[in-house]
Amino acid sequence: MISMSPQGYQPVIVNQIERKISQIIRYRVGWLETRFKQWTRPVVGHQVIGTLVDLKRSKHELIAENMFLRQQLVVLERQVVRPKLIQRDRQVLMLLASQIKGWKEALIVVKPDTLIGWHRLGFRLFWRRKSRVRQGRPPIAAEMIALIEEMAINNRTWRAKRIQGELLKLGITVSKETIRKYMRRARQALLPLKRRQTWATFLANHAGEIWACDFVQTYDLFFRTVFVYFIVELESRKVVHYGVTHSPSDGWVAQQIREAMPYTEGPRFLIRDNDKKYRQRFTRVAEDRQIEVVKTPVKAPRANAICERFIGSVRRECLDHLILSERHLQRVIGEYIAYFNHARPHQGIGQRIPDPPEDSLRAGIELPSRIVGNPVLGGLHHDYRRMLE
Repeated sequence: MISMSPQGYQPVIVNQIERKISQIIRYRVGWLETRFKQWTRPVVGHQVIGTLVDLKRSKHELIAENMFLRQQLVVLERQVVRPKLIQRDRQVLMLLASQIKGWKEALIVVKPDTLIGWHRLGFRLFWRRKSRVRQGRPPIAAEMIALIEEMAINNRTWRAKRIQGELLKLGITVSKETIRKYMRRARQALLPLKRRQTWATFLANHAGEIWACDFVQTYDLFFRTVFVYFIVELESRKVVHYGVTHSPSDGWVAQQIREAMPYTEGPRFLIRDNDKKYRQRFTRVAEDRQIEVVKTPVKAPRANAICERFIGSVRRECLDHLILSERHLQRVIGEYIAYFNHARPHQGIGQRIPDPPEDSLRAGIELPSRIVGNPVLGGLHHDYRRMLE
């Protein structure tokens, strides 16, 4: 047996310690390397951390990994009928699809219509939550709601504050927000809500006090311009006055107003367009007869629709045929207007005649009679009447 001195044990102990330290260092380095690979590889469960890690990677590596993942999805698609998606997966897919142009081609796990359905469902849930009924003031009585709606419909220029004051006058206290809610509901079925009275409402309320005037331009046999000026009563569609001239001026138009109202009895309103023929004399004559002249807006033919309709009728039924001269036009227009006022039915007033003759026999009478057609404008039109036998 060989004995060793204490000095011989020292190199052996040092070698054992060095080997132990080397093992510990290698283990720790391997552990750190494993953890580093886990930290730097694509994170499946957390998109935010994975995105931050991908920012440090090269473009070539990202493209290769994208192809690698796509191939795996193709393999999984052959085996899995439909994957189970949780709510968080749906939300992330909808968010990412909004940032990709060709998201339909990149979508594999579900159909594009399914993703769109999730998006619409989210909107429905959002607006259902926004419009849910909240507990607030107690509801008012049905009679009070009907009164508010009646005030809103019958008084189109009133606002919620005005209706609130009217209710306070009756001893009824209702908040302005409540009144506004029922006003909106009552006026939805009517014309679009406007602050001012609509033009159609103005014409309907004052049709018996409104006249309208306009010019018709035509040509004679020698292609000279001839103007026909006429004034129509809106309620009955009756042509009150007409005039024919080659050169209408402010004085001539003012004279037509005097002839149409010789005894200073006229309408309350007179509608006209923005023609330059209406100047100071026309305005002065209208003011003397206490007539308020209403000008139509520019490029708005419906504002003077009655006159525009008459212009179409007089062109189709009279002027488009044959006009020889100003004198001939005066006679033809006079005959046509007499037919227009006393014999021609009008659709705008329920197929009635503006000014029917008093001696005409009404339809349905029991007296023996026969129907006779009287020619108008040389047989261009006919006026059919019952004649006693």
